[in-house]
Amino acid sequence: MSYSMKAGPFSYRHHLKKAMLAVVLAVGLPLVTPLGIPLASAAEADVTPNQVISAIEGAFGVTPGQRRNHIKGTCAAGEFVGIHRAAAPYTRSTMFSGKPVPVIARFSLAGGNPKAPDTARSPRGMALEFSLPNNEIEHMTMLNTPVFGAAQPRTFYDQMVAMKPDPATGKPDPEKMKEFKATHPDSLAQADFLAKNNPPVSFANSDFYGIHTFKFINRANKTTLVRWRFVPHDGVKRLTDAEMKTMPHDFLQQALIERTKKGPVRWDMVISIGKPGDPVDNPTLAWPADRKEVKVGTLTIASATPQHGAACENINYDPLVMSDGIEPTNDPILLFRSPAYAISFGKRMSGM
Repeated sequence: MSYSMKAGPFSYRHHLKKAMLAVVLAVGLPLVTPLGIPLASAAEADVTPNQVISAIEGAFGVTPGQRRNHIKGTCAAGEFVGIHRAAAPYTRSTMFSGKPVPVIARFSLAGGNPKAPDTARSPRGMALEFSLPNNEIEHMTMLNTPVFGAAQPRTFYDQMVAMKPDPATGKPDPEKMKEFKATHPDSLAQADFLAKNNPPVSFANSDFYGIHTFKFINRANKTTLVRWRFVPHDGVKRLTDAEMKTMPHDFLQQALIERTKKGPVRWDMVISIGKPGDPVDNPTLAWPADRKEVKVGTLTIASATPQHGAACENINYDPLVMSDGIEPTNDPILLFRSPAYAISFGKRMSGM
């Protein structure tokens, strides 16, 4: 895999330096401003990425050399073909040239427990690394919930603190969890979705949402605010209540591997076009359902494999690694994810 070494805020060189910085952060030294990535959100929330990673470790424990969150995952490979005529009015990104773009994907369960059951009522993730022309890289990290569970990093941190197991029971204290929900209304929309919608029967039968609002910039430098989601050709299919009780502990990985053996698995990438007044910096709020939608490409997954030793295992799917023509908004969660991911990446690469 080749990477762009060009100068720029989201180049691979920048990404690598952040990962190196993460090793320093991981041992508890003071957080400094990481190399061009704005961290105002961390200061405003009065919580640092290092504190959040430590809280995740407190909630789930540490598996040395592994991810702190979304630890249980499956690697996959395929390609993306954008629809140039559909995307060009909004973005100049070479993702949408119309030519096949190689993709390394990772499907996962949220949380830091590598032994979590595949029936857990937690988000499923799809992370994508696109290898674009001219050695550019684009990352997309998505969930199968249309909204996120925190508007500010403080909420996510407080949730992890509340989830820390009680030494006496080995489980989170119900009273602390109740208090968390009562004092953090921004956590409720995602929790309500997960409570009302059973997990998917397969990664291939799940849609995935970009959660955040992004800026698409076209060749005329016009900016359009968009949200994106990936819609499965196999259709969205959820476990029945009966299946929730009878499915084996682990089935998602094998289901994806077996499905790809039968033929390619596909998702359409659909963007929603924002209007004035739509939430831009709050991923817990969905956009109205009547927003204009445009199909801008199709993702095809041709193979899947256990993650150990596979291509996706050592990728840091930093959502701020973006191609020219796609930029972040000032969403505090989106901006916070990059340095938090870097700290986790630095720890696991150093065997911590």
